[in-house]
Amino acid sequence: MAEMNDRTREVFRRVVESYLESGDPVGSRTLTRSMTEKVSAATIRNVMQDLEYLGLLNSPHVSAGRIPTQLGLRMFVDGLLEMGDLTADDRAKIEGTLGTKENDVGSLLDRVGSALSGATSGASLVLAPKHEAPIRHIDFVALGPDRALVVLVFADGHVENRVFAPPMGQTPSSMREAANFLNAIAAGKTLTELRDGIAREIAIHRRELDDLASQLVESGLATWAAEGEAHARLIVRGRANLLGDATQAEDLERVRQLFDDLERKRDIVEFLELTEGGQGVRIFIGSENKLFSLSGSSLVVSPYMNADRKIIGAVGVIGPTRLNYGRIVPIVDYTAQLVGRLLSDRE
Repeated sequence: MAEMNDRTREVFRRVVESYLESGDPVGSRTLTRSMTEKVSAATIRNVMQDLEYLGLLNSPHVSAGRIPTQLGLRMFVDGLLEMGDLTADDRAKIEGTLGTKENDVGSLLDRVGSALSGATSGASLVLAPKHEAPIRHIDFVALGPDRALVVLVFADGHVENRVFAPPMGQTPSSMREAANFLNAIAAGKTLTELRDGIAREIAIHRRELDDLASQLVESGLATWAAEGEAHARLIVRGRANLLGDATQAEDLERVRQLFDDLERKRDIVEFLELTEGGQGVRIFIGSENKLFSLSGSSLVVSPYMNADRKIIGAVGVIGPTRLNYGRIVPIVDYTAQLVGRLLSDRE
């Protein structure tokens, strides 16, 4: 960006801003009416050709104007994007959602997702916080030949239970044996700490556990493994917004594919890792995030923190690559900060 002269930088900025506003290619004659200095359409065409050669612009048709490439959008976001201020209306929508005294965090985050989707006209993602209190008790309950329930009671009184498929041939005694083994090593440990040490403990105590009980321990605790946790903690709202924004059959198919991936929670663990890599709002354009590579979508996401300044979740907005980044980034940032403060106050 620093190597561009003023005219080239202005042409590039105006092409991107016009595209983000309208979604249409921008022609040289259109730009002659808005440029700071008076220049001919031929001069602007030459500049646009140079930008196309650099990979920053692209021409969808031979006779059409230019649109920014993914690389061009990334350069614009990193170097030229001007952030707007959060409007009073957007602030009121978010604060109104979070102003309830309700104690159910799940319901609160569900409303956050709906508010974000409504305020941005995109689809929202909300990653709920992990529960990391020490474990008090673990139990397995048989529900049938191929279904069992694992129950976790945490030291702070929180209870979680999940249904899973246990190894074939389980007996009441093997379930008791597995639960007793876990309870003997789980005291005072968080689920993450227990999961990290479970394989090692099973290897050491293999002779004390028969194969069925060992398999039950591993398959039962896998219910809370990283992939499973992320699946259960993702809230998606606003599918209709993206479908409504798609104008052509191929666009609709890309959006449907995106939501199929989200519903199967494919690659959400990677999404978590990306948000936990640093503070502040992050923008992923198109294929920069594997989850959105086929849909032509962008993701604006920000982590939120607890009272100890530890990242515990994230909020984000999905939309087409021509998102109004300058407006949406402040909304996502403010929402993440507000959720973090609210959860910290509850702690």
